[in-house]
Amino acid sequence: MTNESNATAETATLTASGIARLANVGRAAVSNWRRRYADFPNPVGGTPTSPSFDVQEIEHWLRRHGRLHQASIEQRTWRHIESYQPAAQINDVIGIVGAHLLVRAQQSDDPDDNLPTPRQLVARLRTLDAALATMVADVLPRQWSTQLTTLLRAADQLSSARGAESAFEYLHNQYANSTQSGSGLAGTPDAVAEVMLALTGVGTHTFDFTSGTGSILRMAADRALRTGTPTRCFAQEINPQYALITLLRLWFVQLRAQQAGHRTPPPVVHVGDSLLADALPDLRADVVVANFPFGIHDWGHDRLAYDPRWTYGLPPRTEPELAWVQHALAHLSPDGTAVVLMPPATASRPAGRRIRAELIRRHALRAIIALPAGLMPPANIGLHIWVLTQPDPQHPRAGELLFVDATAATGRDLSDTIGTAWAAYRSHQYAETPGVHRALAAIELLDDEVDLTPQRHLPQAAELSADPAQIIANLGDFDRLLEQLRHSLPAVHQTDTAPLRRAPHADIADLIRSGSISVQRATSRRRSTNATVGALVLTAADIMAGGPATGSTARAADEPAGPRVRAGDILISVIGHKINARVATSAQLDAELGPGTQLIRVDTTRFDPWFVAGVLSRTDNLRIAGRAASTINGTARIDLKRLTIPVMPLNEQQAYGDAFRRLVEFRTTLDRMTGSGAVLAREIADGLTTGTLGLTPPVNAAQATVD
Repeated sequence: MTNESNATAETATLTASGIARLANVGRAAVSNWRRRYADFPNPVGGTPTSPSFDVQEIEHWLRRHGRLHQASIEQRTWRHIESYQPAAQINDVIGIVGAHLLVRAQQSDDPDDNLPTPRQLVARLRTLDAALATMVADVLPRQWSTQLTTLLRAADQLSSARGAESAFEYLHNQYANSTQSGSGLAGTPDAVAEVMLALTGVGTHTFDFTSGTGSILRMAADRALRTGTPTRCFAQEINPQYALITLLRLWFVQLRAQQAGHRTPPPVVHVGDSLLADALPDLRADVVVANFPFGIHDWGHDRLAYDPRWTYGLPPRTEPELAWVQHALAHLSPDGTAVVLMPPATASRPAGRRIRAELIRRHALRAIIALPAGLMPPANIGLHIWVLTQPDPQHPRAGELLFVDATAATGRDLSDTIGTAWAAYRSHQYAETPGVHRALAAIELLDDEVDLTPQRHLPQAAELSADPAQIIANLGDFDRLLEQLRHSLPAVHQTDTAPLRRAPHADIADLIRSGSISVQRATSRRRSTNATVGALVLTAADIMAGGPATGSTARAADEPAGPRVRAGDILISVIGHKINARVATSAQLDAELGPGTQLIRVDTTRFDPWFVAGVLSRTDNLRIAGRAASTINGTARIDLKRLTIPVMPLNEQQAYGDAFRRLVEFRTTLDRMTGSGAVLAREIADGLTTGTLGLTPPVNAAQATVD
């Protein structure tokens, strides 16, 4: 590699903390070595309180004293990066390493051992994206050196070990979690980003106007690719180094999409202040997501007083978050959804009352969700999620605002709690879950305060005490449900000669070719400017719940509808943690398949649908049918053609099918019991503590005492 920038070779250095990581010891041990050993290397820079040392001298000393820790290639590569000081250099270097790895990933043949020159690196990037090449060209002259040459060779080794994209994601995660990356980098945790994207659904255009290093957008692009509905990502970020990382991460997903045969337009990332210098004023995206900075009062209040984005009112100087909210709405398509993270104080501060009232009055604000504290900075408070749409008076829930309290949820329960509440709210028959989620009419919220804090509008424990007579009635209902559950399981016995065990198997792929079985998926739609026909579509959540279609889609009048559900169809999600095949219920008939769903249609003269659904749902089948495990949440894309099903007479299939149907009903009843039992237990406890219920003595109190 030639040094075309004429930069002088720089000495790689380490702080005491870096030495400690190199030796796999605590920092106190490094201080002790400096005092005890006369041959310990002298500092070559830094300050008296935070000196820096030459890397090669330190490695020689540690090796000589038998203290050099045998680090992995991942650790060694990151060690090279963190040896850069100050933090601004680390920011630059991460971008250069990512660009180098992207060029390596782009090469169709095995790369040679020669590193590209700066001019070659920029030229290869320009074949992908001119903006990306320009960003890299801006930082290259500042950092090109012998030290960087060593780092890029280490990055090549890491890429060989785990792939270019995985290597860069590892380095990015180390960077995001490092205190050396500088202030201002507050990444969005995967758990929070997953919830936000689940609320928005999928779309052909996804926009994050404060992208940071692109965590939410990368998850959106990856999710869209896995579900077969690619999205074009747009971003704007004020920090040019973060913008470069965002673009690199999106391009890695883009290359993966191209290798899979998808022709999605490339990502678009702009550098600049989204409020003061909106780089995409004409963009209207289906999905708008953002984790913007909070509490920045110098956001341009005076310069933007007459900005056309303030259709819900001029945000006060002390309410920058309400400026971001209106910016999100200004970039939202008519059928799109925006999801933004908000500080909880924005829901109640007096200065923002008028804008909050206008958002509710015009049906733009659809939901406010309280998250648990500790998910992300600031760790001592639980942030809120605001869900917004363009005003639509014809929407089934127009004029109602959903409040969700997910502060007690942990782990997987977080996404389940929020997803269940959102799906219920969007359904035609909404039913609240006391203390968890509730939909209120706008008229109930438009008081003098317009306080939208979820906990304020969800009943507290004392309010949840049910009528004592109703509790007694619920006890009777629960007993009957328990009796129903007890007798719903099929009768089974142990045997080595069951017909299903001895039955031969047929490949589903062969059965599809013979016409006995067909597999259909949702129709992929391109973005259309004349999409005038709306239709309800079946979602993966609808399949699991056995309920009617709750999703929606739009298409041009001349565009054909997607596959519709018929009686006997077997419904399955395209991706999942396991295969859950369900025979379509009467409420699902004639619904159009939505994104992420598929169906199997069988010849009912040869196959019983419940039998086929049952054998497909076998636990081990996901290992066989799973094609691409997700790096986000462990889900897999389900390729049904890889599976086999037993072949046996129709009457025997029907006997097994009846058992599988009863097992599904058992699980459904069990889920109902879980929810009913939890509510009943809480109501009884509240009734006992408030004195509206008393303890009933045993039937034979004297005998009970003796016993």
